[in-house]
Amino acid sequence: MAVQSDVMEAAGPYDRARALSAFKLGDVTFYWITRGCAISVLLILGGIILSLIVGAFPAMREYGFAFLWTQRWAPSADPPVLGALGPMYGTLVTSGIAMLIAIPVGLGIAIFLTEICPLWLRRPIGLAIELLAGIPSIIYGMWGFFVLGPFLANTFQPFMINIFDGVPVLGAVFAGPPSYLSLFNAALILAIMVLPFITSISVDVFKTVPPVLKEAAYGVGCTTWEVVRNVVIPYTRVGVIGGIMLALGRALGETMAVTFIIGNSFRISGSIFAPGTTISAAIASEFAESDGLHQSGLILLGLLLFVLTFFVLAAARLMLMRLEKKAGN
Repeated sequence: MAVQSDVMEAAGPYDRARALSAFKLGDVTFYWITRGCAISVLLILGGIILSLIVGAFPAMREYGFAFLWTQRWAPSADPPVLGALGPMYGTLVTSGIAMLIAIPVGLGIAIFLTEICPLWLRRPIGLAIELLAGIPSIIYGMWGFFVLGPFLANTFQPFMINIFDGVPVLGAVFAGPPSYLSLFNAALILAIMVLPFITSISVDVFKTVPPVLKEAAYGVGCTTWEVVRNVVIPYTRVGVIGGIMLALGRALGETMAVTFIIGNSFRISGSIFAPGTTISAAIASEFAESDGLHQSGLILLGLLLFVLTFFVLAAARLMLMRLEKKAGN
């Protein structure tokens, strides 16, 4: 805080010392408040991890590492048989398909808005993206169940099944029968839900590219595609990857929309048109009626989702560090 020199000169030695003491007290108070806020994040995170471990301990003691590769989920059996392989498979498959769809579409929209789109059209498209981000997940789930699911089952899925029928590998991936509830339907809903995150962040980081770099590239005869590929993307790759990782985190943990349309089946199938489940959907659909070992198994699923998300974010951070090191930063 700056103090006018004439005021300081007019003040006596006692007043000056008191003013400086007040400034120091305010600075120290601000330091400890901000430090307390930062430490509180670590305490909250540690509390969440500890509560998950305590709640999941009975299932960890009962099933051990076999919980990870057991497919059967039969909480009503005697004794209960619980396995996380089905939910883990569904989580990875739906998130992977969603990102394969959302990344190119989101980046394409961002590039169009920043490099090609006329000024009069930018505002409507930007507003539409913001509206997509603000729609509650349960609305996406209802729309997917009543509108998107029947459309895919009656139109898109039969088309894909006929095209790849008899083709090695792809024939099994796109095998029938068509279904209103499937891994692909859930993945498509997830792609629509994470699209605004990728697009909004990409637009923001693309705008940080210095205009002189793009003007220089255009000046030597580069096309728009060459400017985007050789100037815009390399300059903003860290921010773009950060936006993608944020979207992936949303896809891994999405619950209500996926629960509506995935089918909640713990059986693993090679076809993406078959019903399945995810970790978050399994917890949401069964936790209210669970108790004992069943509830502990669901909490263990939550702990696995936490660990999975942590490793995904850690891998993204390591990739960003390698990119920065390669670029000489």
